[in-house]
Amino acid sequence: AGYEHHMLKEIHEQPVSLRNAMGGRLDLRSGRVTLGGLSRLGRELASFRRVLITGCGTAWHSGLIGEYLFEELARVPTEVEYASELRYRNPIVEGGTLAIVISQSGETADTLAALREVRMKGATVFGVVNMVGSTIARETDAGVYLHAGPEIGVASTKAFTAQVAVLAMIATDMGRRRHLSPERTQEILEALETIPEKVGQALQVESQVQALAGRLVDRDNWLYLGRGVNYPVALEGALKLKEVSYIHAEGMPAAEMKHGPIALIDEGMPVVVVAPRDSTYDKVLANIEEVRGRGGRVIAVATAADPDLERLADEVISVPATLPILSPLLTTVPLQLLAYHAAVLRGQNVDKPRNLAKSVTVE
Repeated sequence: AGYEHHMLKEIHEQPVSLRNAMGGRLDLRSGRVTLGGLSRLGRELASFRRVLITGCGTAWHSGLIGEYLFEELARVPTEVEYASELRYRNPIVEGGTLAIVISQSGETADTLAALREVRMKGATVFGVVNMVGSTIARETDAGVYLHAGPEIGVASTKAFTAQVAVLAMIATDMGRRRHLSPERTQEILEALETIPEKVGQALQVESQVQALAGRLVDRDNWLYLGRGVNYPVALEGALKLKEVSYIHAEGMPAAEMKHGPIALIDEGMPVVVVAPRDSTYDKVLANIEEVRGRGGRVIAVATAADPDLERLADEVISVPATLPILSPLLTTVPLQLLAYHAAVLRGQNVDKPRNLAKSVTVE
């Protein structure tokens, strides 16, 4: 379709893939989410006492965002586990547990093994997958397809944002059945409805991001920082950079930097800080000042024009504002573009990074 690589095409497809993921599932008139895969669970959704989310790599990162979504919107205790570790530690799974299994391919061996383990222990298992008819889709009690379309690039982009959108819909539906007011539910649904258009706006920063990558692509060590629901965005941004450009990058909660990793920061080290205006904003500004004091080069991803950020950061990349709980759907877009352009400038095989496979079918 005129794009140089599948990864770039799939990044730019996200307004469409998100619209497809939510299409026919948001009913703004009635203030409800309609997910056919959830109909099997019916009223059971209101009675689950615990949510356990599992996945690998990018799917695990979307699950971490899901933890914030379920605990804030549905007020249900939520735990996120690497699928590759879950089955080997004799997990405690009790009745009343909803296990959400996330996989783009639906064939991930570690995730499939975790699914079978928690189902044997009595959990109700719900699948979130992209590939219709995949093994995970067949073996779960219920599930939702992402409808993101084929994802050819090994580094997941549009499947990640579709996963987050689907988790937001499930959490909203569960919350509506438990405690969310009609007004709050309507606010979330209206915000979700506008996300595809806002992702399209976020993609307009590409030329800025490409120029930024050109200035910093020679740096071999990067740090990604975020707080709250954008901490997983920092993890995902660092993973994308590692996967396709082979630049070493580390993601972490911004507050944890001073508990050891701040020792890594030297003159000119790129530090990407996800800094939307939310309840943690003032704390993030303090973290940026800590980085600047050690000579780090700060790249901030913001959700509004901000004099404070303009003063503190070396570069500010702005994306549209939305509800804070949904901001990862927008703040992740510049980080995908940054990883892509860094890889291209380094001459890497963007769509087929070394040592990686699209579907990991061995443990």
